[in-house]
Amino acid sequence: MRKPIIAANWKMNKTIKESQLFMQKFLFDYTPISCDIVICPPVTALSSVGSIISGSSYSSSIKLGTQNCHWEEKGAYTGEVSLPMLKEFSVNSVIIGHSERRQYFSETNQTVNKKLKAIYSQNLRPIFCIGESLEQREAGNTFTVLSTQLNEGLDDISITSGEDIVIAYEPIWAIGTGNVATPKQIQAVHSFIRETLSVLFSPSIASAIRIQYGGSVKPSNIESIMQLKDVDGALVGGASLEPDDFMSLIQIACKAKEQIRS
Repeated sequence: MRKPIIAANWKMNKTIKESQLFMQKFLFDYTPISCDIVICPPVTALSSVGSIISGSSYSSSIKLGTQNCHWEEKGAYTGEVSLPMLKEFSVNSVIIGHSERRQYFSETNQTVNKKLKAIYSQNLRPIFCIGESLEQREAGNTFTVLSTQLNEGLDDISITSGEDIVIAYEPIWAIGTGNVATPKQIQAVHSFIRETLSVLFSPSIASAIRIQYGGSVKPSNIESIMQLKDVDGALVGGASLEPDDFMSLIQIACKAKEQIRS
């Protein structure tokens, strides 16, 4: 049984002080639930957020993540941050391949592949983002685009356990737009992703890999999304910036998944 995983991607939001206030409020209201939680603050707040998490009684279920990394351990890469540097903050997960990285910073399937290999060399877990644009979907190329992203991103990578990776399907046309893919669209894509992973690795590994949905998810729509067979969590942007909203989303998401399993 796949344990749901909800990840907060704060993107370029929150100062150190704002991050501390968020975590204090979030942990004050937090009640144990059957979900894994990952908080991905900006790199400037990794130390403070990580310290708050590790000092809490919920460090077994709430983990620290980061939004990007470089594939080299060190070198002349001005402005970049390496995985050994990130590990000093006790980072557990690394978001890679996000559409905003691809769109604004020229991230490609090949650089994603380099980052994946580097992440595994450091024994960390990637949250590997894939997704199609509106133009690609309207042209009927959704599955072709996703297949290419998966095959090229995971090229020459060995996965032996479903815990080794999290896939995040984020249709570009739904990120920050208020548009959400229909349940039918989401399930069709998640099922396709699992089938592709089955070919790349094995049916047993594919069935254990968790696949998140991301794209304007919020408390008002997360229940119907989490009720889908092949949705195992969410990568949350705007709705993760306020502790009350994020807590509400987590509770609704985990309850919805528990109900369909009972």
